[in-house]
Amino acid sequence: MALDRTAAPAIHDAVEFDYKLPPINKEQLDNGLPVYWLDAGVQDVVQVDWIFPAGLWYEQKASVAHATAGLLKNGTSKHTAEQIHEALEFYGAQLKINAGNDYATITLYSLTKHLPDLLPMVYEIITDATFPEHEVEIHKRNAIQRLLVNLRQCEFVANQHIDALLFGETHPYGRYSKRENIEALTREDLMTFYRNHYNLANAQIFTAGKISKKEVALINDIFGKTVLEKPPVVRAEFSDPDHSERIHKVNNDPNGVQGAIRIARLFPNRHHPDYSPMVVLNTLFGGYFGSRLMSNIREDKGYTYGIYSSLSPEINGGSMVIHTETGRDVVDNAIKEVYHEMEVLCNELVDDEELLLVKNYLLGGLLGDLDGPFSILQRWRTLILNGFTEEYFNNNIRIYKTVTAKELQLLAQKYYNTKDFYEVVVV
Repeated sequence: MALDRTAAPAIHDAVEFDYKLPPINKEQLDNGLPVYWLDAGVQDVVQVDWIFPAGLWYEQKASVAHATAGLLKNGTSKHTAEQIHEALEFYGAQLKINAGNDYATITLYSLTKHLPDLLPMVYEIITDATFPEHEVEIHKRNAIQRLLVNLRQCEFVANQHIDALLFGETHPYGRYSKRENIEALTREDLMTFYRNHYNLANAQIFTAGKISKKEVALINDIFGKTVLEKPPVVRAEFSDPDHSERIHKVNNDPNGVQGAIRIARLFPNRHHPDYSPMVVLNTLFGGYFGSRLMSNIREDKGYTYGIYSSLSPEINGGSMVIHTETGRDVVDNAIKEVYHEMEVLCNELVDDEELLLVKNYLLGGLLGDLDGPFSILQRWRTLILNGFTEEYFNNNIRIYKTVTAKELQLLAQKYYNTKDFYEVVVV
């Protein structure tokens, strides 16, 4: 049957599609380390992640998690930082190391055919990093310089203060970099944190791309032969935050013309039943370019170039943050409109057309995520690190498709009480 090019194809809403997360394989290396792998590649490329409990949640000394991650590939007993970086460049590979709130992640991007040459180098970095004294001093100088530059930016200062206000300055999620903390770091601090938290026994390995059992066997040959001795993982100590003051104003630049606004509250993480439907409500409220906040505060009032609301679920808690930058003269007006939009959602039902638009936006983005091996791996990583199975993903799809306007209104009434929010304004 010939294709009729005079007739437009049928348009389907994203809510009409079925969504299935491609399955992931799980195996154990000879020494018991878990490996999750996904063969979903077309091109000869692969991503390998090593996840360690080495984020800020485990710091015994401020700033040590970021410093350890930043210096991990800057020297072993066999290779200097220059030699390691030259080897990565020679193979056209990338090795990224990042410490987040809960975990530290070592990520290798490479052509699959180069794994036999690159995996031994990663193993050496994980098991034999030396943190040379001169590298530590260079890192500290650079970190202090970056901090001094960033402290001149009102949005950077606002991000620091809102986390500290929500969680407390001693809490791992609320702690922020200070010059004196960076200056106080020593090589021994980094070595201690490295030995305790980058111990191979604590690792979980994830990989996706053009990969097969052959590459899994290679990972086993390199990472599965080490005898593992798991050290105790100790979390950071912290005190409860002082929530006596709800509003903080910081004068950061007397000559500045812009103000940074952060309005936030604590919010449950992914394990709470309200989290998934709140993803829908948050998207409608401020989670995409067509949101209520954008339509009002950017398009109608012209107070800002962009305003967003985001959920930040962590392993041990979470938050909801509205963030924007406006002219100094309209800061108060912008805050007033944020609370106005909360009140509207509490008092009025969302109409069917807007709710369908938001659902299609959410699910349409999910379709894109399920198209590539690396984004699929990221979804599996999130599920596994949070202790979830595929059923959690399926339940989210069901909620995104079926949540009603009335359910969203009840959710707004529960979580958009203006008295529960904290404000930071930096000008």
